[in-house]
Amino acid sequence: MAVNKVVIVHGGELASDVSQQIISKKPSNLNSIKVSVRNASERPKTLLDLGADTAVCFVIQTIENAAPTEEGGSCIRFFKRKTHSENLLEGKFSFCVLGLGDSNLLLDRQTTTAKDCNQAAQQLDMRLRALGGRCCHELGLADEREGLQEVEPWIDSFWSSILHFEK
Repeated sequence: MAVNKVVIVHGGELASDVSQQIISKKPSNLNSIKVSVRNASERPKTLLDLGADTAVCFVIQTIENAAPTEEGGSCIRFFKRKTHSENLLEGKFSFCVLGLGDSNLLLDRQTTTAKDCNQAAQQLDMRLRALGGRCCHELGLADEREGLQEVEPWIDSFWSSILHFEK
């Protein structure tokens, strides 16, 4: 099934800015796809009402001590509940995750990369897969210390994936 709707779920101030960037880079040949944005703290359970024709793009920011922002944390905690069945997301929305972190917040700044400062996004991606979720695009990890240079290429490839994604 082709994607007819994209919901961008952001957790954090920087994530909100990147969400707007994702919308602004939507190619004109995808005008038929509706795009909406919501804060990650807005009743995450309602995401389960989204059907297979929807792609949910989680833009999750990791702050100090490998923790998500307050907004992102409520969404991550919802999906990490142990009471969820392993097939919770089967037949539901497809997903992708873009992580935003800052390796300046880590002790060993010399050898760290975007992978080291995006624990919240990595945890969410792993958990969504464990719940039977269909991934529509690869996990993206960006480092604020490096100027978030990974974001723009990820956004371009995200829209390309949406164009070609089939169930």
